[in-house]
Amino acid sequence: MSRTSQRGALAIVLHTHMPYVEGFGTWPFGEEWLWEAMASCYLPLTDLLDEGAPVTLSLTPVLCDQLEAPEVSERFAAFVQEVRSWTHEEDAAGLRAAGHEQLACELERSWRDYAQALERLQGRGGDLLAALAPHAQWTSAATHSVLPLVATDAGVGLQVQAGISAHRRRFGEGWRGGLWLPECAYAPWLARTLEEAGVRAVCVELTNSLGLGAVEHLRPIVSDSGVVLVPIDRATISLVWSDGGYPAAGAYRDYHHHTVHHHNPWNNDGDAYDRDAALALAREHAVDFVARTIARLRSANEACADAGTALPGGGLVVCALDTELLGHWWYEGPHWLGAVIEECARQGLELVRLDDALAGSEPEELGSGVPAAIDRGVLAGPGFGDSAAEVGSWGTDGNLSTWSGPAVADMAFAMRAAELEVLAAGELAGEAAVRELLALQASDWPFMVSRGIAVPYAHERFDGHRLALAQALAAGPDADLAGLRNLACDAEPASLLVPV
Repeated sequence: MSRTSQRGALAIVLHTHMPYVEGFGTWPFGEEWLWEAMASCYLPLTDLLDEGAPVTLSLTPVLCDQLEAPEVSERFAAFVQEVRSWTHEEDAAGLRAAGHEQLACELERSWRDYAQALERLQGRGGDLLAALAPHAQWTSAATHSVLPLVATDAGVGLQVQAGISAHRRRFGEGWRGGLWLPECAYAPWLARTLEEAGVRAVCVELTNSLGLGAVEHLRPIVSDSGVVLVPIDRATISLVWSDGGYPAAGAYRDYHHHTVHHHNPWNNDGDAYDRDAALALAREHAVDFVARTIARLRSANEACADAGTALPGGGLVVCALDTELLGHWWYEGPHWLGAVIEECARQGLELVRLDDALAGSEPEELGSGVPAAIDRGVLAGPGFGDSAAEVGSWGTDGNLSTWSGPAVADMAFAMRAAELEVLAAGELAGEAAVRELLALQASDWPFMVSRGIAVPYAHERFDGHRLALAQALAAGPDADLAGLRNLACDAEPASLLVPV
């Protein structure tokens, strides 16, 4: 961030994640999710990134595990050429036979998205991970575990260190210490383990502590351990990601209204989808988004001036989004993002990568000008056993209930019990047991159950990894790794061998 600019800046952070579905099921639940994300999100995004879009890209190790797996590009090609080609033809024929010519034509148009995605991949030598590599800045925990729910420091260290090791192996030593906390779930007792692993900055959700729209969301904070805590700005994120956000507008494609094979030729108003009208609206929403961000910064700086204080550099708005929102859930999202980048230049809003912004800023220190609400809350709260409300996340109600509430309490306790079993096994816990533990700890399985998304599949995967972990512990260090495919290859069992 420029030291001479007092207008502030915007950092767009794209958190790119997919649970390990490669090789685990096909339609309607399983690796088809990966192929869809590649076609609708990741490949279109590479075009923007290659054009120099100054956004922060976080890639989870578990997603990279899948993109690195053998024959992924060949299976993606088969999905496009055999599955998606046929399903579009079938659904278009059914709609045309029923007298819905406009809907049929829209399906025929949307099929070209998949054909173009395959062309993009083939034009990049069939290696999507290599295409993303120059833009990979932040990493995450190995399998996207909710770290405050992990039972031990050793378990947290395994998740974090395996993720960092995988990032460095794939992308070199240019990592600047940015780690995406899965689900933005942070608790103060994580700080030491993060710092020891080389983490320099994480994003945190402080809306419950500070209040929606508070000025303090626009300035990073240094924890006692030295890790920089970067608040995400819910007031800005909600323009995009909320029940009333941009994607809910009538002209956009309706994700929930689908044909037999889950294609979407309708808009949110219930009419046949009009691509030109939707893209025009996406540009209008990009203009609105940038204008509102500028207004947010201006208002915050005026409030600080009235209070006799100042936001360093004019403040930093961090808009963090799941990458998969852009293209999959919100079909027009990539076009909106491209228009936002153009609008930032047109309206004079500085758009920065988060690492660059942090390198040029002076974060606040805890206890020095930081509101008392933070000291009492998530940044300096009590230990795990006191209250989940003391732990922040970007989940429902800003806490951990999505991953530890009544609907998934059995999963939360089973994860912790499994971790303790692996620790107790000591040297008998070989690579297979450790990697099955990491698979079990993924945040995705309880999330899917809590949100009612493919619940049988989530239970099947969780129970399958739980059983495989028990079998691996029984078999000892030489347990078969075949069922794990490419998952968490960088995990080091020795890091768990500590007294319990």
